[in-house]
Amino acid sequence: MKITFITIFPEMVRSFCAESLLGKAQSSGAINISVVNPRDFASPPHFKVDDTPYGGGAGMVMLAEPLLASIRHARSHSPGAKVILMTPSGSVFSQNIARKFSANDLIFVCGRYEGIDQRVIETAIDDQCSIGDFVLMGGEAAAFCVVEATVRLLPGVLGNSQSIAEESFDETGLLEAPCYSRPISLPEGDVPAVLQSGNHKLIAEWKLEQRCEITKRNRADLIEKKENQTNGKT
Repeated sequence: MKITFITIFPEMVRSFCAESLLGKAQSSGAINISVVNPRDFASPPHFKVDDTPYGGGAGMVMLAEPLLASIRHARSHSPGAKVILMTPSGSVFSQNIARKFSANDLIFVCGRYEGIDQRVIETAIDDQCSIGDFVLMGGEAAAFCVVEATVRLLPGVLGNSQSIAEESFDETGLLEAPCYSRPISLPEGDVPAVLQSGNHKLIAEWKLEQRCEITKRNRADLIEKKENQTNGKT
């Protein structure tokens, strides 16, 4: 998979993607990450990538021409890639979207300031994606979340593929059960006896019960969403 970031802060991307599983995935050849800086396509002598908005208002807007040129450049090296804009106005990212994204090369347009020129959105963006109802300083951090969630689904990226099958937000729509490791006893509590039993059927039943309870307590909206999908509602 080829992943391209369009950003005016290329070192932020390179530093993040060099660590942990993303770094290993690059070393193994599972992913190829590149960065395109819109300033490289801006006009001299100042190489501006932003200007004041028409119609007034606070802040600055990222200019269309450097962004469009950056997207064209990225597409030339990855013709079939999906171009994704990280924005609070986009569809909320989910595990299902991560699965869909994992089938394509991806180009992330990371906005800054008050936003990007609407003409870029209308002519060059395939998907608009949000990680929640809040505003960040730029699209890079949001894109990192999407990349991590997507890349870990690729074959060979995780050491244990079973982790994907048993993780949070799987097809059941339930959160993950509690996890424990050694030692069995601590002043803060013990590992539940059922997890020590070796009885896989009882363990599976306990985990499902815990997942239902935790989801109902912490994210009742997920249960409602699953019920609506089952009943054919949107």
